[in-house]
Amino acid sequence: MPAKVVEDCAKLLAAQELNIAFAESATVGRMAAEFGLTDEAGKVLKGGVVCYDAGVKEDLLKVDVKLVEQFSPESAEVTEAAAKGLRAMMPAAIHVAITGLTCPGGSESVEKPVGTMFVHCISDKFEFADRTEFTGSKEVIIMKCIEHFAERLIQKISPDH
Repeated sequence: MPAKVVEDCAKLLAAQELNIAFAESATVGRMAAEFGLTDEAGKVLKGGVVCYDAGVKEDLLKVDVKLVEQFSPESAEVTEAAAKGLRAMMPAAIHVAITGLTCPGGSESVEKPVGTMFVHCISDKFEFADRTEFTGSKEVIIMKCIEHFAERLIQKISPDH
């Protein structure tokens, strides 16, 4: 069962006849799965790509290898490029890319510790990027990121925004 905030987000998307697509690295498809478990899934979920490996980001989403080499696969720059690549390949009202570090072994550093997650969201009406640090197990970090994203998207698409 998806988190209440994901349910609320899906209801708001459906009410506005908006659909959404995901390019997921660190969340390994969990974001699409959570939206897919809502009652509104058929109305709002367009699809998704799991791009855990940098090569998938480069080949499928057309992320420039130079960006990956300069900034790392888990970076704001690569996440933005992945969102733009997704937008070019899959029609949807909202395109979202997610990268980050859910466990040791990636590009973590003092400046970018495990738990650092990057989200980039694009639509015709708005665009936003998020760099947020979460703590906990891999699954806890992923779920916190999903809930945080749903909250941010609700803020952007709420009629009173």
